[in-house]
Amino acid sequence: MKNFHSLLGKLALIATVTLGSSQVLAQMSPANVTIRSISYAGSGCPAGSVSQNLAPDFKAFTLLFDSFIASVGPAEPISQKRKNCQINVDFSFPQGWTYALVSFDYRGFVDVERDVIGLQQTSYYFQGAPQTARFKTSMPGPVSRDYQVRDALDLTATVWSPCGESRSLNINSEVRLDNTRNRNGRGLITVDSVDGNIAHTYGIAWKRCW
Repeated sequence: MKNFHSLLGKLALIATVTLGSSQVLAQMSPANVTIRSISYAGSGCPAGSVSQNLAPDFKAFTLLFDSFIASVGPAEPISQKRKNCQINVDFSFPQGWTYALVSFDYRGFVDVERDVIGLQQTSYYFQGAPQTARFKTSMPGPVSRDYQVRDALDLTATVWSPCGESRSLNINSEVRLDNTRNRNGRGLITVDSVDGNIAHTYGIAWKRCW
């Protein structure tokens, strides 16, 4: 088990959102897409803990977190078992288009003992809309390794932005540890021990409104 206290000063999480992630989707992407604003809040991203970098063409952005880690153990406060970050992205794009989040790529490091489960999950919805789409990956212990996962939604199961309306995209990302079956079990989900980064890539699909 790695001593995560020695890693706290090195923590970073990079989330990269890319519009039109595949060649097929890129052919369906509108021109002149921009990001009006990005805001965030949550236990995994307290005020002042996130820096952002927008691509020159405004079609991608990177968020760098320094507090996004979950840990569990006999000496750990219960509040450390779960960390989340609620991200709000406001896009500007031409009339006659709608978009959806269709894929989620992430990598990092998980270290959990037997009967402890590491969980990474992300959900998204559009402001004022009732439908929510979810990505979820469980990593049961014992395991200690770097991980890389790609989640993808079938296009028929995605949640699309309302046509003819400008709605912000809300992304709620969470890391959590479940030690229900081993109350004294230890675990953490943290950054890659080699390069200090967890990379999150969100794929966006576009289609025309008819």
